[in-house]
Formats: sequence, C-alpha cells, structure tokens
Amino acid sequence: MTKFGIGQPVPRSEDTRLLRGAGRYTDDVRMPGQKVGYVLRSPHAHAAILSIDTTDAASMPGIQAIFTAADLKQAGIKDIPCVVPLRVRAGTTLHMKHRPVLADGFVRHVGEPVAFIVADSLYQAMDAAEAVMVDYDMLDAVVDTAAALTHPAQVHGDVPANLAYDWEKGNRTATDDVFARAARIVRLDLINNRLSANPLEGRACLAEHDTGADITRLTVGSQGVHDMRDMLAGIFGEDRARFHVLTHEVGGGFGMKLFCYPEYVLACFAARKVDAPVAWTSSRAEAFLSDDHGRDNVSVAELALDTEGRILGLRADIIANMGAYLSNYATYIQTDGQTKMLSGVYTIPAIYARVRGVYTHTQPVDAYRGAGRPEAAYLVERLIDKAAREIGQDPAAFRRLNMIPPSAMPYRTPLGHVYDSGDFAGTLEAALERADRAGFPARRAKAREQGRLLGLGIATYIEACSGGAPEAAELLVKPDGSVLLLIGTQSNGQGHETAYKQVIAEVLGIEPDAIAMVQGDSQVVKTGGGTGGSRSIPTGGAAVRDGAADVISQARPVAARLLEADEHALRFEVTDAGGGFAVTGSNRFVPFIEVAAAAKPDADGHVFRGKGKYSPPSNTFPNGTHVVEISVEIDTGVPRIERYTVVDDFGTVLNPLLLEGQVHGGIAQGMGQALLELIRFDTESGQLLTGSFMDYAMPRADHLPMIDFSLRPVPCATNPLGLKGAGEAGAIGACPAIINALVDALADHGVTHVDMPATAPVLWRLIHSAKAATAA
Repeated sequence: MTKFGIGQPVPRSEDTRLLRGAGRYTDDVRMPGQKVGYVLRSPHAHAAILSIDTTDAASMPGIQAIFTAADLKQAGIKDIPCVVPLRVRAGTTLHMKHRPVLADGFVRHVGEPVAFIVADSLYQAMDAAEAVMVDYDMLDAVVDTAAALTHPAQVHGDVPANLAYDWEKGNRTATDDVFARAARIVRLDLINNRLSANPLEGRACLAEHDTGADITRLTVGSQGVHDMRDMLAGIFGEDRARFHVLTHEVGGGFGMKLFCYPEYVLACFAARKVDAPVAWTSSRAEAFLSDDHGRDNVSVAELALDTEGRILGLRADIIANMGAYLSNYATYIQTDGQTKMLSGVYTIPAIYARVRGVYTHTQPVDAYRGAGRPEAAYLVERLIDKAAREIGQDPAAFRRLNMIPPSAMPYRTPLGHVYDSGDFAGTLEAALERADRAGFPARRAKAREQGRLLGLGIATYIEACSGGAPEAAELLVKPDGSVLLLIGTQSNGQGHETAYKQVIAEVLGIEPDAIAMVQGDSQVVKTGGGTGGSRSIPTGGAAVRDGAADVISQARPVAARLLEADEHALRFEVTDAGGGFAVTGSNRFVPFIEVAAAAKPDADGHVFRGKGKYSPPSNTFPNGTHVVEISVEIDTGVPRIERYTVVDDFGTVLNPLLLEGQVHGGIAQGMGQALLELIRFDTESGQLLTGSFMDYAMPRADHLPMIDFSLRPVPCATNPLGLKGAGEAGAIGACPAIINALVDALADHGVTHVDMPATAPVLWRLIHSAKAATAA
C-alpha cells in the first residue's frame, strides 16, 4: 500500500510491544532447573598463573561445577578465532593470537576469564569465586598504543615488539613521488580514543543441552545467530547442526554484540557438563572489563598540496591497538575497514597507508559503530581542515576545490572503491546554507561579549556500507493473505520490522498489521548475514523485495484462473486500497487477498512461499555534511554545542522517521567520543581506571542541541531499491565536525589541534596555556 510503503513516515510497529514491557530480552528467559554461571576474572593485567586450587570452592553449598582451562583443553575446546585473514607487508609476519576461552598459563588483561563457576544462585557462585585460590606471578604490562612497539613488556613471548601485523594499502612509490614534488606538506598527529559501546542491555546468555536430540541451544543477545552458531561449532569442533542459536529482543549492539565471547562458550560447555540450563548475565562493572572496546589508534597523517591548494596525495601511518588477543573481525576494522575510505569525498591521485596492529595488555578491540569509517573520516577531515588553515583558505572553499564532481561518477578511488553516485559539493552547500554560515561572524562576536569562544566546524564524510555477505528472505503467505517474513538480519533496536513491512506493503499492497516477522532463530531461518555495517535494510530489504516479487509470480496462475485471463495479460497493481491483479485493457481486478484465499495450501498451511536473495555487487556509499557551532566558556573551558546541522545523502529513503532516529543516535555517540568518552588504563599496573559511569562519561540528553537534519538524496545506482544505508553515518561525521569547530573556536589562542575527548579541563588548559605564553 502506498500509504504504508517506501518513503512513508510509518511509526515503528515494535514500539507498542516494547513500551508496554512485553518485550523478551535474554535475561527475561527462565527455564526449569536453571543454574547460574559466574566468571572469575583476572585482577592483573599481566601475570603467570602458577596454580589454581578449586577444592574448597567446589565443596561450598550450591556449587554444581567449577571449570578451568584444563577442563576445556581435555574436552578439545578451541580458542575463539579471528576469522578475517590478512596479507601482511612483504618480509613481515602475521602473528594471529586467538582469544582463549579461559586463561591458560598466563593472564593478559584485567578481567580475563580464569575460571567459570556454576551454582544454584548467583550469590553462591560469587562466594565460591572468592574461595578459588589462584597463585599469580605478576609481570610488567603495556597498555599504551603508541608505546607498544618499543615497550619492554611482551604480551606474547613469541611476538617481537608486540607487533600483530604490519599491513599496507596503496602505491607507496607513487605516493612518495607526489610528496617529493609537493609545494606544501601538511602533517597532523591524531589519537582516536578507546571507547566502550555501553548498550542499554548488557550481554547475557542462556545455554541448555537437549540430550535427546544432542543439540546445544544458546539464547543470546546477538547481531546475528548464524555466524554465532557457526563460530560455536568451530570452537567445539562439531557440526553446526548440533547448535541452535536464538536471539530475542536486543537492547542495542553498536557492533559489540557481533562477537563470540568466552562466556557464551562457557555456558554451552557447562550446560552439557552439569546437564542443566546455565545462564550468565553481565553486570555493568563486568561489561567495562569484558566487552570488546572500539577505536583506539594513533596516526601520523600527511597531505601533499600543489601551489594552488589541490591535493596531490595522502599518507597515513597508523598504529592500531588490538588488545591482548585478536577478536573475531579485528584484523579487518583498522586495515581495509579504515584505509579504503581515506579518499574521503576528494580527488586524491595517490594514497598510501601503513597499519601496524599491536598487542597490549588490554581487552580486545573490534568493531564499534562505524567500524573503521569514523577513524578514516576523522583523519581525512581533520587533515583537510588543517591544510586549509595552513594555506590561508576558507575550509569550505578548500573542500569545494578538491571534491569529486558528480560528473566523475562512477569514480574509482586509488584504494579500490568505486563510488556509484553522490553530489558532495551539493550537500556541502545545502548544509552551509541551512546552518546560516553567513550569520556566524555576528554570533561569534556576541558570544565573545558573553565570555565564550564560538567556533564553526565542517565535516563532509563518506562511508562504505552494505557490501559483503548476501541476504535471503522467505515470505510465507496464508489463505487469509497474511504474510510471515523469515529474515536473517537481526534488529538491535533500529526498527527492522517496520522497515521490512514497508517493503512488503510497497510490493504486495498488504496492511502492515497483516505482516509478521521471524528473526533470530538459526533453525527456523536457515541462513543470514546478521546486522552490521549498515547492511540490513539495503541488503535485507532487497532480498525482501525479491521474495515479494516471487510471491506475485506464484500467485499469477491463481489470479489468471479467477479472472479467466491469460497470465501474460495480467499486471500486479498496488494502490491505497491494496494490491491485486488487473487484466490489461479491461477493468477486471482481483485483490491479492482473494487470490490467496483461492490458492491451495501446502502441508504447513501456506499458499505461497516467496523466496528472495540479494548478493550486493559492491558497497553503497552514504555521504553528507555536518556543520557544528560550539562554544567554550573562557573561564571554565566547558564546551557547549550551540547549533548542529546535517545534510545527508542516503539514496532512496525508506522511512524518514526511522532514518532521522538513526542519525540522531549516531550523532550522540560521535559527540560522546569527541567531548566525553575515554577508556583509560593505568600505564604502570594496567588497571582499568574508567570502570564505571562514575569515571566513564556518557552523553546525556542535555548535552545535545536541536539537530537540523535534512536530506539531499541521490539514489544508489548499485542497489535495486536505491538505498545506501544509514545506521552509522551520524557517528562518522560528528567527531571531525565537532573537533574542527573547537579548533576554530580556539584558533585565536594559537591552538591548531585538540585531541578527543575534548573535555572541559583539556580545553581550559589549552586556553590558559596560550594566555600564559602570550603574557610571557
């Protein structure tokens, strides 16, 4: 139905259920005879385990079992693998250190699992954990990314200089050549701060073993059940048919719930051993110690310019913190995930990037909302802004001069991406106009009179989405015309159910209330690529569309019989009244609901089974411009975002309400990274210093301004629905725009760069250091 179809601001159908408390999250699930799992974690960042004695603990009331690495080793349980292969620089070695389920011989970060206690109650398990005697021999630790290559402490004894990999992208010779000929070279040292995802719902799991069917069933808050099932099967060395993974509601993921964690393996292992369901739920304190972190790299970035300010080349030397072990996708995020976007929206003839992944005594680092693209956008847009300032050009004019024009599409970047569409200068101009940049000088002068420094920052970003794994969808139609959608993506709060219903309504003309969705069940939904990289709606939506088209094909013979017409004379129409078949050249019409009623049901009661599959031929490339005005109080250093404007190109818009919500959420997370959030470790002991919300600052509602959001869409040429993806865009453009605005605000004080997070004390010191220098 067109009123519920693509492009309509349909309210989220999920919300009624969730707001009434009828949602079912992992920790809501209870089973008869359920036991509780508890993880004994390392209190040290680096130590040898000399012995573990569980004798006293095992005899305590309510204790069912205590497992250590020796038990897993005896059962043949493997480490949790990094599944992305990597080709390293010639003459170097890839050191793949997979994550152990339980520490074996050494602990390599605070919070690493050492033992797993299964008990009748959580408090009994916690009491027993205190009685487990672990004899540690403490060793030196390294936690700092920049120091890891030269620090005497080794994370793994057989990995020299803590170097996990040394990787490169681009033509080094050609890039060095343009730098040798450049009229000016602009250099910038950057830190991309380590973050914790902190979704509202923490991690949890519940495992049970069906002894009759010999199937282990894991209920877990995930971003895709099929990859989780396959990973568990590999770790246990068994056929994937022996694992059934279920995901119910998920209260936020942001990339962090993509991964297979030790607790999930332990729950499955323990459920088999104690012959009872075993549940584990993370506390918030545990989450800071055990969830994979995001970002955490340091870079030296350089831009080569000619005499007219045109960009000749870009070089980046990046050190990326992998933590103590390689997480599932860690090798991709900071290599291809980041560097392939270093072209940004600019014509840059030569690019070369070197990435060195380093081990440290910290927990693993992997994908966090944007997964490499925020790091790339931050590097490029900060470098662009600094270059404009160094050569005395207006930052917007410098961007215009170097932007890829629409006439160049499709545009192949030096690092291999092919941009299919985009009007980058158009989004820039639209954003500057909506932000009233012309009125900024007057606002700046007024702010100065009030004791505030006001700056304006611009960031024009582009990201790569929706490539990779194919997605399949199955539409099961009943005689009453209702549809059950089976899909292998996994909603984490984005509104997938609403969006997919709109695609089906667009194609079949069915009321949304007549459509239901099943996701998160690896037995019912046979295949799926999960959710990540803003892929669900562009890729899953295309599969749903194809499945709906298959339903029409199956229904056509039935409609022809009802209309007493040749199948080839029929066309399917969708209006506000619904969908149905019409006979070309006549007024004869039969509604789809009547066709379904006239069709013969199969053994499962379904009259049609529409199957769709979509394999993305390439990535899609959402892009846009963020313009931020931010003030800084001179006396206190407190920053405040005064105005925020964003103009985005997401191609075809499926649902503007869902879309704007995604952008607002992404901006909030980007603002958090830019101004507030930082995971910090003590550089001597390796202890986590930001292990609670007392120390780890999160953005609140009163930190955010009203966001002026608008669209300037250019339909994607490589996606059948014209969609580009939108889930991560806000987080990608926000950081560079905010930091560029802060640098602009402090420019009169001689400030050329501000590291994230730009907290009030940091900004106050910058302002007053400049004052002291001037006075001297």
